[in-house]
Amino acid sequence: MNVLTVLTVLLFILMLVVGGKKGARSFAVLFLNFIILFGGIVFMTNPEAQPLVITFVACTLIAAATLFIINEWSSKSITAFVSTMLTIAVLLVFISFVTNHTMIQGFGEEEIEELGSFSILIGLDFTQIAASVIVMSTIGAIADTAISITSPMQELYKQHRDANVKRLFLFGMKIGRDILGTNANTLFFAFFGGQLALLIWFKDLSYTLGEMVNAKVFANELITIFCAGIGVALIIPITAILSALHLVHESRKKDRNP
Repeated sequence: MNVLTVLTVLLFILMLVVGGKKGARSFAVLFLNFIILFGGIVFMTNPEAQPLVITFVACTLIAAATLFIINEWSSKSITAFVSTMLTIAVLLVFISFVTNHTMIQGFGEEEIEELGSFSILIGLDFTQIAASVIVMSTIGAIADTAISITSPMQELYKQHRDANVKRLFLFGMKIGRDILGTNANTLFFAFFGGQLALLIWFKDLSYTLGEMVNAKVFANELITIFCAGIGVALIIPITAILSALHLVHESRKKDRNP
């Protein structure tokens, strides 16, 4: 067996031992999400396709697979899914605006030499593709944050049936603030860990700080991290208020129809 196979088997065993059936479902969802992403990329190669529409559909499928397969069909999963899709819709509009004004689409001058033998007249809208890349890079963190808020809110409401919308919302926001701090650090270090070779390359090219920050390949990654952080911050109040409203509404509905 090669290294990739060994690591795959090791990951599956660990997820199965630690997570049980949910771990096995999580492992299966990894491959399902890969298929969805690959399918989205294939459709985006069609010049007549709309990358943003494909991205929204792909994010919908990824969120559904992540939330409903791993956490099964439940009220908390439904609330997390709705919150995720609302956030993705807002992010699509916001990121499209950002990519149009920052001009980060396409390739940087550092990559031109490698592309010299290829034709760049392929009829694709790289502005929309740049927005799609950023949105798809945030879907995992957003869905994870959503379910991390809805689950404890539901448990709190089971223990305190007298809790009102305001109390539940504030509880969800408190959880979200803790998640926001750790996720922000995760996104930050994931960027510098993944782009360490790029930073070393910039140093070898004797780039100044201004040249490095304004390099398209660097700015693209940095904007991706900022947008991901914005998405994680945005999902917190959306999930908290939707979950609070849903829990109170369902409780009142049961009281009216015992």
